[in-house]
Amino acid sequence: MKNSQALKKDLDRIDGKSYRLYKELEGEYDFHNYTLSIDHVQGDPFASPSRIRVIVNQNVAKFPRELFNNKNKNIAVADYLTREFYSNINRCSERVFGSGKSGLIAISKCPQEILERTSIIIDEDKIEARFYVGFPARGRSVLSRELEKILYNVIPNIVEKTLIYKNINSEKLINRVKLVEDQEYIRSELHAKGLIAFVANGSMLPRESGISTKALRNGKTFVSPKELQVEFNTQSKGIIKGMGIKKGITLIVGGGYHGKSTLLKALELGVYNHIEGDGREFVITDESALKVRAEDSRCVTKTDITLFISNLPNGKDTKEFCSENASGSTSQAANIIEGIEASAKVLLIDEDTSATNFMMRDELMQKLVSKEKEPITPFIEIVRPLYEQKDISTIIVVGSCGDFFDVADCVIQMDNYETKDVTQKAKELSNGHIIKRINDKNLKIDITFNRVVKAGTIQAGEKGIKIKTIGIDTISINKEDINLRSVEQIVDNEQLNAIGSIMKWAENNIVDKGLSFENMVDNIICEVEKSGLLSIERVKGGSGSLARPRKQEIMATYNRYRNLKI
Repeated sequence: MKNSQALKKDLDRIDGKSYRLYKELEGEYDFHNYTLSIDHVQGDPFASPSRIRVIVNQNVAKFPRELFNNKNKNIAVADYLTREFYSNINRCSERVFGSGKSGLIAISKCPQEILERTSIIIDEDKIEARFYVGFPARGRSVLSRELEKILYNVIPNIVEKTLIYKNINSEKLINRVKLVEDQEYIRSELHAKGLIAFVANGSMLPRESGISTKALRNGKTFVSPKELQVEFNTQSKGIIKGMGIKKGITLIVGGGYHGKSTLLKALELGVYNHIEGDGREFVITDESALKVRAEDSRCVTKTDITLFISNLPNGKDTKEFCSENASGSTSQAANIIEGIEASAKVLLIDEDTSATNFMMRDELMQKLVSKEKEPITPFIEIVRPLYEQKDISTIIVVGSCGDFFDVADCVIQMDNYETKDVTQKAKELSNGHIIKRINDKNLKIDITFNRVVKAGTIQAGEKGIKIKTIGIDTISINKEDINLRSVEQIVDNEQLNAIGSIMKWAENNIVDKGLSFENMVDNIICEVEKSGLLSIERVKGGSGSLARPRKQEIMATYNRYRNLKI
């Protein structure tokens, strides 16, 4: 390891020379209170910024071990420090001149959700921060004096304000850790109480706008109907009361713009913990819950959709259904079956984003078009057996089809963002035709999964495997786009970075070993649990742009890859 003065001399030596000489700076440097590691230098000022690490020994940082001595606390601390580092970049930055990405300093920009990341990693020995710096240039010549500002003024200031315990707001950090501990406690207690979700009284569910994730100011706070109210005795907040949604089939009904989809959106993101001030801190959902919808034109590869669709008039196989351009009904059927394959125990469905002919088929239509002429068994006839036989619960937003009252265990009405339990009234209005139809069919659900991902799914091109992510809805593998716009529980681009790296790692390490698709992904998750997210992207120093995805989103991405080989 060189000392910081050696780095300064090297900067003087290459000033004004070819940009490629920046490469000679790669290595570790002792900055007294921390180690600066230049892991990768960009090829030119317009390329992706250089990868930098700062390593602070705990005998300098002095973060109390009890703050991060279990996984949930550790994630909370790393998330908090990442947000602080991001804020301090703006507070500490100086004006830097140059072309391209000169002077840029960047670290993960965290959303409202708290995710396991690689941006900052903390353990009992050290804290590592991974971030990016655009090395300054004039055209394609080195601007050493500008980089010197960043390395000797800006970064030391950020490190001092972010990674030294005595300099941070320890009360805020401790409260963040306590919040996450309380959230995880409630999540762990859902099953024991027979619940799949919980919404605390006082939650603020509406957002500022359709494109904002921040809570609506002065909106109407959530209050549970007394019939559905439950409570949790948390360690830090004490008793928290709110609405418990039990296992089974729950309907969310009400007029347009009264808050149905807002509640469902909060529940679908309740699989993650949220920061204080989000308004949904104590909206807690079973961690496997999966939002499903119709997805016209998605590809489907050898998925057994016979539970819902069979006897197609063109003789097309639905046992190993394949399509380059699935319809609304076949795509929604595939989404549900693939969700079950991914171990989802809760399905979240909005009538507005579903295929109407997939969801239900009324009595008049049944009389006009005989069963022999209709290949679709509607979801309304399967949702009840799915719960009773497979313990898979469903929450459905329903705005127009009262037939679902027949199969519901609970009916929640949203009335101008006020929540009412109208189960009894709904049951009095239902006619029992759907339950009779289900009982007459005596459907036995027999779902087995034996799909195996074959080698060659991720094929190397001339320059290896090239993975690129765009926003939170597209992964490109060797220029083949995977459209994830309908995979609605992805909240961060860095989750896509991790999924892309997982797919690449799996191709090289685990594909084609005879494991079922689900077991293959379970093995990948075990590897991440054992060795961390960095283990699946083997780059020098490790990438700082990975965030932990769920099993459900990993498998959803594979399922939408047009080159998938099963």
